[in-house]
Amino acid sequence: MQTKFLVVLGSLMSGLGKGIVTGSILKMLDFYDYKALPVKFDGYLNYDCGTMNPYRHGEVFVFDDKSEVDMDFGMYERFSGNNMTKDQSLTGGKLFSEIITKERRGDYLGRDVQIIPQLTDLIIERLVSLAEKKKPDVLVIEVGGTVGDIENGYFIEAMRQLSLKYKTVFVDVTYIPKLSTVGEQKTKPTQLAYRAMMQEGIKPDFVVCRGEERLEENTKKKLALFTSLSEERIIDDITLPTLYQVPLYFMEQNFDKLLMADLGLKVREKNRKKLTEWKSSVERIIHPKKQVEVALVGKYTKLRDAYISVKEALIHAGSKLDTRVNIRWIEAEELESKSASDVLKGVSGIIVPIGWGKRGTEGKINAITYARENKIPYLGLCLGLQLMVIEYARNVCGLNGATSSEFDEKAKYDVIDLLPEQIKVREKGATMRLGAWEAKVTSHDTILYRSYKKDLISERHRHRWEVNNKYRPILEKNGLVISGTTTDGKIVEFVEWKDSFGIGTQAHPEYKSRLQQPAPLFVSFIEAANELAEERPKKS
Repeated sequence: MQTKFLVVLGSLMSGLGKGIVTGSILKMLDFYDYKALPVKFDGYLNYDCGTMNPYRHGEVFVFDDKSEVDMDFGMYERFSGNNMTKDQSLTGGKLFSEIITKERRGDYLGRDVQIIPQLTDLIIERLVSLAEKKKPDVLVIEVGGTVGDIENGYFIEAMRQLSLKYKTVFVDVTYIPKLSTVGEQKTKPTQLAYRAMMQEGIKPDFVVCRGEERLEENTKKKLALFTSLSEERIIDDITLPTLYQVPLYFMEQNFDKLLMADLGLKVREKNRKKLTEWKSSVERIIHPKKQVEVALVGKYTKLRDAYISVKEALIHAGSKLDTRVNIRWIEAEELESKSASDVLKGVSGIIVPIGWGKRGTEGKINAITYARENKIPYLGLCLGLQLMVIEYARNVCGLNGATSSEFDEKAKYDVIDLLPEQIKVREKGATMRLGAWEAKVTSHDTILYRSYKKDLISERHRHRWEVNNKYRPILEKNGLVISGTTTDGKIVEFVEWKDSFGIGTQAHPEYKSRLQQPAPLFVSFIEAANELAEERPKKS
């Protein structure tokens, strides 16, 4: 087998940005036209993260193939530019489920089933099978959590065993604190963590050091000494103006060439076109010609990772339009006790993203009313479309009390209702309308068509509720534009206002947005926001 393996682990603490390091490695290899494929392991015993609260796990990312996966996969897709599939996501729940299925089927007759070798063998089997199926040059495996966590110990053991059979490079992502009281970067935590990894049979080939400041020369020397690595293998990973700058910063340190040498890959000439385009996009993020402020009105804004794909899609659109998009994070419930004109004053665009449950919905509806009445560009995503319809039904169509059956099962005007196929669904995991679905554009004279310039659109979905078709006639009669539906016309996919920029989508275009291929609706939204921002000084 020609595939090489590269394993990214984290020591000391979670939240250091292993996903960004992994994504940057994918991008660096892509600059040399090598095919690199990511795999992520998460130790939780959920089958996937689809039933998790965003406050506990951040955003749930969705693939075309209907898989609900860890948000790091969004980072991998945004860096690599490639779509992922469900077999690239491994969880403790999936692995243990497969082990039990095999045991009940009789695959282990006569054997007591143990972590080693049955579970570790299964992990290696899954990785090798994926490599043989997709034939990447490098399989890049991120181990979720932190070395020493009980829930990923068996997976790390499997990585040790993998390295005995196949060419495997290990990258440790660590943290270098600097205490203000002493003014010195401290290496002792990393030294101890490195020893702990070596006790488990893992000797990292590189140590990537997260920190707010560049590694001092003395720090690098000390780390090199205590890890038995050359100084060039101690990689600096400071906080940069944009995460898309990270692969370029790594390449400045020769990380790309060292990696390829360790993996036994030929150091080719870089693909100049790819590199130049990436650098140009990054430059427009760091030094834009314009800037605009938009409000994101959500119910999970205290954990911004819950909306990471929306945030990144705004950065992508901004880069394309040479615009810095400043986000004003608004907790929806704030708009239930305060005036929308006060909370949203001065913004040039308003986004209402995904959400579940009734909490905060009235605040979001107040934001939508403010946007419609004041002709402020509006983009509604999933729940943002549903609340856009509810607001229109109440305030334009005169359907007082209109709401969603999600919030009130006995509502008089349930303009949003459960999808018919969801009525008999009892299990919560992987039962929503998920993944890529096609929609047809109903008219060329719409924001939707002007954004995509196509009659057929494919975007990813994650929802149980839809616009109740019983109310489509009254909504359209009163001026709401249904600009996109499923190909059979049965489900509303996009709605718009006639008199200003306001569009809602039942889909999640943010999931497919990339730095060099930004989501079309986000580009149109920022264009409209820019226009409003440019008009305002002239009025004053």
